[in-house]
Amino acid sequence: MVQAVPPLSLGPAPQPEAGARVVVGLSGGVDSSVAALRLKRAGYDVIGLFMKNWEEDDGTEYCTALEDLADAQAVANRLDIPLETANFAAEYWDAVFEHFLSEYQAGRTPNPDVLCNREIKFNVFQDYAEALGAHWVATGHYADLATLEGQPCLLRGADANKDQSYFLHAVPGARFAQCLFPLGPSPKPEIRREAEAAGLPTHAKKDSTGICFIGERRFSDFLARYVKGEEGPLESVDGEELGVHQGLAFYTFGQRQGLGIGGRADSDGAPWYVVEKDAARNTLIVAQGHEHPALFHNELVAEGLNWIGPAPTLPLRCTAKIRYRQRDQACTVSLAAPGQLRVLFDESQRAVTPGQWVVFYEGARCLGGGQIIQRSRA
Repeated sequence: MVQAVPPLSLGPAPQPEAGARVVVGLSGGVDSSVAALRLKRAGYDVIGLFMKNWEEDDGTEYCTALEDLADAQAVANRLDIPLETANFAAEYWDAVFEHFLSEYQAGRTPNPDVLCNREIKFNVFQDYAEALGAHWVATGHYADLATLEGQPCLLRGADANKDQSYFLHAVPGARFAQCLFPLGPSPKPEIRREAEAAGLPTHAKKDSTGICFIGERRFSDFLARYVKGEEGPLESVDGEELGVHQGLAFYTFGQRQGLGIGGRADSDGAPWYVVEKDAARNTLIVAQGHEHPALFHNELVAEGLNWIGPAPTLPLRCTAKIRYRQRDQACTVSLAAPGQLRVLFDESQRAVTPGQWVVFYEGARCLGGGQIIQRSRA
């Protein structure tokens, strides 16, 4: 029998005692700035920590660490809190970047932000905070926390446009037991107004986008420095050869740009999209049209599962996302094999991508998720 997640009966998340020491990840952006501001106003002993996770071997053209550090220091000065700096580049390389590269080499498309949260911000960072004498950490994520049956559970942030629970779903629930998300209840415009009213120098700073170590350069150029690409045929779903690809690792499902097909006399002019990678033949397969059936699948298998709070009984009905900012999609989740889940969606999903993450929700609660390894049509 398919089960729904029981109705939420959530308790409040634990809070530090008055005056407790809290280390806040201070990135030099407006969100972490206001997180530190709110903690300071709440009366905690606040320490800022600026984390450097990448060594700029090609200068600071792409990674703005020096500028961000200066902004973080300016915020710390304004709030009269100490700022510590820590270099986690080696840990980031070992736990995040090497996985990032191996996934691309295997033809999958990883999401390093998910692993950065699990391995760095809610692992190495928390351990570092303990060394500073703090049992609590805080970040500027748009998410919230509660308890269920005595266990921490993760909730969406109140601002649906900024909610970051998708990127936090792989963090072990126990890591949230002494964590604070001061921005969880607030919309982004309120954060900027609060920062400006408090005279924080980051109040108008543009939000960072993308991955620091890639920055403004072409992604394929960056990836080619680390991943070998072998040219091969580019074919239509009907087997017609349309050109040459530069290496399967440099393409992802649903990709439109960079295919080099151009205009064709026998074509209706609709754009082409990547729909499959045939690794055995080193062939990239494309289809024409945004809604081409080859772009859609209604079933996937995921592994590397993490449940936050009490694990639900399988099979179950819930909603899921296969990418950040996607609207919730109704689905049924069941056991595929030990350590693997099968997710059957009510409606077919466009560009299901192995290497990405499927994240499960029941209303406001983020249940957890896993990494997509297969996709199919049931």
